[in-house]
Order: sequence, then structure tokens, then C-alpha cells
Amino acid sequence: MSSPQGLARVAALLAGALVLSGCFAAAPGGGADDRLGVAMSFQPVANFSTYSDDALLLTKLGATETLTVLDHDGKPQPALAESWQQSDPRTLRLNLRAGVTFHDGTPLTAEHAAASLNHVTAATTPPRAIKGVQLTAKATGERTLDITTAQPDPILPQRLTAPQLAILAPSAYANPAAPNPVRAGTGPYVLDSTQGAAGATLNANPGYWSGAPKTSGVDARFIADGASRANALRAGEVDVVDTVPVSQLPTITGNEVLDVPLPRLVGAHLNTRSAVFADPAMRAAARQAIDPARIADGVYAGQADPARGLFGPASPWAAEAPQPTAAPAKPHGRIRIATYDERPELPEIASVVAEDLRRAGFEVGDVVVQEYSTMESDLLSGAYDVVIAARNYSVDTGDPISYLSSDWTCDGGYNLSRLCDPAIDAAVEAARPAPVEERERAAVRIAGQVLGADAIVPIAHERTRIGLAPGVRGVAQDGFDRRLITAETTRGA
Repeated sequence: MSSPQGLARVAALLAGALVLSGCFAAAPGGGADDRLGVAMSFQPVANFSTYSDDALLLTKLGATETLTVLDHDGKPQPALAESWQQSDPRTLRLNLRAGVTFHDGTPLTAEHAAASLNHVTAATTPPRAIKGVQLTAKATGERTLDITTAQPDPILPQRLTAPQLAILAPSAYANPAAPNPVRAGTGPYVLDSTQGAAGATLNANPGYWSGAPKTSGVDARFIADGASRANALRAGEVDVVDTVPVSQLPTITGNEVLDVPLPRLVGAHLNTRSAVFADPAMRAAARQAIDPARIADGVYAGQADPARGLFGPASPWAAEAPQPTAAPAKPHGRIRIATYDERPELPEIASVVAEDLRRAGFEVGDVVVQEYSTMESDLLSGAYDVVIAARNYSVDTGDPISYLSSDWTCDGGYNLSRLCDPAIDAAVEAARPAPVEERERAAVRIAGQVLGADAIVPIAHERTRIGLAPGVRGVAQDGFDRRLITAETTRGA
């Protein structure tokens, strides 16, 4: 069941939605023409620079495209590159699709694609997908592109799917430090103007290489508050809502909601170096105390999958997780729990976990809830005994070994549990040169080692929910949450 804090938060959000309903009176979505009104769940923070996470907004709105894309299974598929082959252990040769034109009218060539990639690698802070890879690109023909890495890289085709590696026209790089994607992409919709963090206007690209879009344009708004997004859909002021919070589902009856499993794990990270949870028996006691099914049914109202391991139903290759074998001891000791409030379910989960641990016999002190940006250093330095966090285990490449390396190795940059096990480090290192299928099998084995250490109590695998007005069709149901509006998206009759 939901906690009192959660019910109060839902009531406040619903009240806010009613207050804000007048803000959308002039919205283009739901109008008489065939333009789509879209409410996005996060705002641009870097003026739509493709070097930043703003790049995700551009791919979801259909403005930019990458050389390759991930399919449902996390395997690379053709996009702007129609085929590729490994020409030597460090070089991938890609053959570009014919007939592609940038939105400013410039034809796509291998020279342009190479220049775009080389601009990205030269950025002050290169995207995470290529960090440390030392990637260089070179045209070897009109439509033939060679991409070379410092070391053999079996997941390079997956790296190229990252939205930050979208290919832009030369005109985008008048200032190489801050690329301007306006009228510089290749997607079905042309980004014609932006309104700061408030919205963006896109128009159909009639010369799109895969066929003209089925609607004349997209009017996007960036609305961080989930209640406000749901209210706009309920009022008929937008046609598509990106990420409908669970708490808002009862308010948008009469609209369709697409439910898409995500490779995102919510878990209780147990600090393996804290005074209490340095003892494996205490970690086993915490694992025994926390009830993932109760959280999935209560906090998520059945709109999430109870977690049995690190990898969930969004990953077809994931196998049933082995059961941890450590025996629990009688709980004792004072613990502090922390989480962040950007994801509305996490504070409520923290309250439920605190209740479970108290009932088991732990002394629970503070339950700290802050904005993520204000507490990241404390989370990573081990200031808390338990951290409730949501983590996309596909990271930026769809590769589970990259996730295991960053989150579960001794030198991992996002090791919230502060686990350091030489056997896990060795297994991750051994998997690095392996091809995709072998990496996935290795990831399942390594996940078993992590679970065996009781460094995390997996709680739920999240889903994304896309709200649609009646008649809307052709929205991408992308488990990697990179695509939303496509050339096939239409409001229908």
C-alpha cells in the first residue's frame, strides 16, 4: 500500500495540475490541423547541444539520427549506415545510406559524417558512450566511412547508437564547442526553432530518406512536472505525453497508455563499507527484510515488475538470477537511508524500505531526500548505509558489461554500494574483448556474483508509460527510451 507521504504527494500534484490547467489554453496539440502536440518529461539544459543529454530530446522528437540504432534485443541495426564490417581488429568500415539529405539541403557524405564524429570526440567532455575509446573517423569514399579505436572494440556498433553521436550537417558546427542542431539533422522532422527550456517547433521533412512523415509537424513542450503533463493530455491540449507517472494514471481515463518495459533497475544499495553493512550477515538480513513485491504492488500500483535480479524483462537474454546464499544474522545497528526526489516513486520507496528494516530490528535514523545534484558526492562517497536509486543498466551502449564495470568494480565510477571484489573485477575484465552474445552470458554470471555478495536488494524493474490522445498511432515503443515520434506517427482521423 502507499505510504501517507506518498498519498499527500499525489494530492499535491493533482492540485497543482488543476491550478496549471489554464497554462495550456493556446496549445497547438489537439487543434484542427494534423500537427502533433507533445509533452516531454525533461527540459533541455544545454541549449540542445548534442554533446549533452539534450541529444536524447532530439532523437525522441525525430530531428536527429545516428549511424546505427538498437533493436528490442539491444543489437545494432542500420540507420544512417546501411551496413558495416570489421576491416581490421581496430577499424569498423560503414557504408552510408544513399539519398540522405540534411535539413539545410546538404547531401550526407562520408566526409560530413566523419567530421561530425570527430567534433564529438574533440569535445571538452566527450559523451559517456565513447569515453576512453579514442575514436577517430575518416572518409574512405563518397559513402564509405572508417571508424578506428585505440584498442579492438567489439561493441563499437552499439556505441554509435548513442544520441550524442547523431550526425549533423557542417552548418551545425559554426561554433564547434556548442553545435546548433536547428535545421541540421536528418530525421523525419526539421527542428525549425526553439523556445529556450519551454518548447520547440518542428516541421515535417518531405524529403526524408524513409518517406515523408504522416503529420505536418510537432509542437513540443518540456514539462518536468508529471501532473502537469497528464493534465495537458486529459484536457486535449497535447496528443502525446512522454512518461506518465504512476500516480497520474487514474486521471487520464479515456486516453491510451502504452506500457514499455525499460532496462532500469530500482534497488536498495547496501554500503558494503559502512559500520553495519560491512558484515555480510547484516546485508543478508536487510535482503530478507525488504519485500520487492509489496513495493511493486503498492508504490507502483502494479505498474512495475518486482525484481529478482539486476537484469529484467526488458532484456530477453537475462536469465533467472541465482539466490544469494549468505545466512542472515539478527539485525542490529543504526542506519541512514538516502534517495533523490527527481523520480517521484523513490522517496515513497525509501519510506517503505525504512519501515521494512525497522520491523526486522534495524534502528533506522534519517531518511534523507534531496535533489540528486546536491547529494551525488555523498552518495558516491558512502555517506549513507542504504541508497535507494534507479539505474539504467543499458547505460549509453546497451552493453551490460559497461554497466557492471561502472557500478560493481573496485574502481567503478558509480559504485553506490562501494563493493570491491577482485573476482568480480577479473570477470568483468575477461568479458571486455568478448562479442555481444558472450558478453551477455558473462553479464548474467557476474550479476550472480554481485547478488551473492548482497550488495544490493533489487526492488523493481521500471516501465515507461506513454500517454496518447484518442486516434494517435505510430509512436515508437522503444525499450531504450531513445525514440518516440517517428515518420509513422499520426493523429489519425
